[in-house]
Amino acid sequence: MSEIEIQALILSLKVAVLCVAFSLPLAVPIAFLLARGRFAGRSLLDAIVQVPLVVPPVVIGYLLLVGFGRGGFIGSWLHQAFGVTLAFTWQGAAVASAVMGFPLMVRAIRISIEAVDPKIEAAAKTLGAGRLRVFRTITLPLILPGVVAGVILAFARSLGEFGATITFVSNIPGRTQTLPLALYQAVQTPGGEALSLRLAFLSIALAFAAVIFAEWLTRAALARVRA
Repeated sequence: MSEIEIQALILSLKVAVLCVAFSLPLAVPIAFLLARGRFAGRSLLDAIVQVPLVVPPVVIGYLLLVGFGRGGFIGSWLHQAFGVTLAFTWQGAAVASAVMGFPLMVRAIRISIEAVDPKIEAAAKTLGAGRLRVFRTITLPLILPGVVAGVILAFARSLGEFGATITFVSNIPGRTQTLPLALYQAVQTPGGEALSLRLAFLSIALAFAAVIFAEWLTRAALARVRA
């Protein structure tokens, strides 16, 4: 593989892993609120979570640039307080991917939570288990297949993210250029057909690997639940 392919592959994997790390700690409580919560504003929260699925990714990228850019109301505070800059960095690419993949993760986990019979949790509480212990020992193992599915969906979505990423962090080789961005640049470059084909096959191979790994993890989680 060429240096461009290696850099794009490594960066894509780093972005996807960080995307999942960003999303998962927030996705589980949000999914639980949407599945079990009964409060004013629940529909609004659901709509906000689903927004990245129904608007063009470029819009999400632009909003991230406005909010988290060096001159944005959040970005300027992050830079002044912590010296953190997200725009035009690979960490910013992870944030963009996390925003785009978050609804898929929440939906998968939410469906799993809704499938859990609340009577099982209630029975554990009557036996003296606290809420945290019930969630850790009853609810979490039962929703584990959904959590795994959500993680893989967000990971795969991150590998294919293009619109929000290129708008928020641009397409800088070796810095923010993930596989989709590298493929886009290769397609636009005269004589880049061979590189484009290799990048396309590399993306397909990663997608297949993610699907196979997801299937294996899901089967393992289901076996643990049945046990």
